[in-house]
Amino acid sequence: MNTPAARPRILIARAVFPEVIDKLAQHFDVATNPSDDLWPRDELIRRLQGKQGVFTTGSERIDADLLKACPDLKICANMAVGYNNFDVPAMTTAGVLATNAPGVLTETTADMGFALLMAAARRVAESEHFLRAGKWDRWAYDMMIGQDVHGSTLGILGMGRIGQAIARRGALGFGMQVIYHNRSRLPEGDEAEVKARYVSKEELLKTADHVVLVVPYSKESHHTIGAAELALMKPTAVLVNIARGGIVDDMALAAALREGRIAAAGLDVFEGEPKVHPDLLACTNVVLTPHIGSATVPTRKAMANLAADNLIGYLTQSKPVTPLNPEVIGAR
Repeated sequence: MNTPAARPRILIARAVFPEVIDKLAQHFDVATNPSDDLWPRDELIRRLQGKQGVFTTGSERIDADLLKACPDLKICANMAVGYNNFDVPAMTTAGVLATNAPGVLTETTADMGFALLMAAARRVAESEHFLRAGKWDRWAYDMMIGQDVHGSTLGILGMGRIGQAIARRGALGFGMQVIYHNRSRLPEGDEAEVKARYVSKEELLKTADHVVLVVPYSKESHHTIGAAELALMKPTAVLVNIARGGIVDDMALAAALREGRIAAAGLDVFEGEPKVHPDLLACTNVVLTPHIGSATVPTRKAMANLAADNLIGYLTQSKPVTPLNPEVIGAR
């Protein structure tokens, strides 16, 4: 009589939808984190012992030291499109697959980018605080006047899926002139579809009324927007960051906002988040949200299901859906 093969063991590092846990439990022995604790590194390593897979979020750092301490690990599946919590070269060296969740959050995140742009340009959060504080006692011609969105110039730094979705909203929904800068220029057909024109980074910063950042984070993109770049922008300009913390020098941005060197900003991501630079918190002309760009029920479920499908596909059939380092497939 043949003994059934042991099922792969996986860890879900953060709390997630119960139906996603049930889906994974059909294939694996699953360890979970129902209290949604942020485990210290040593605790994460302890819980990964004997596990072949891990379902991660941006809060779990996967690097060479962790991989050395967890020799059974075969796949880390991120419930996010970003993966700067992964040391992908170290994972490749260790023969561990990295996956992310691209595509499924594009439109929702683009919606959030536009929401921040409009809220910052039209001083929505500042006006609400003004009203709630009981300061609204009369009409005035200059009370909370902001910047127009329709018909203005929209500059996009980073023209991947989300950047193109923002361009469509601006050009087709608000009649904006769209300019963009990217590491590589889009094909002419893609530019025409979103009515976008390629320009240098310097021209974009000098020309745009609204600048939206959708740049992947890397050592090279750290502080893509710092004091020098902010100095190029119009004093009436609005800056929106839905990319990653560290793309913007938050201290330099707070100084530019405080001194009126740009008009406003909308930020969903921050350096060192969940901590936010106190100088930003002191600015009234910035809209701050806690990294909720993908935070709708359908989108978060789609992200979680894609991470689950990567685990199932790889550990049961060696067929992940969205591998970041496919060269490791079949190498172990």
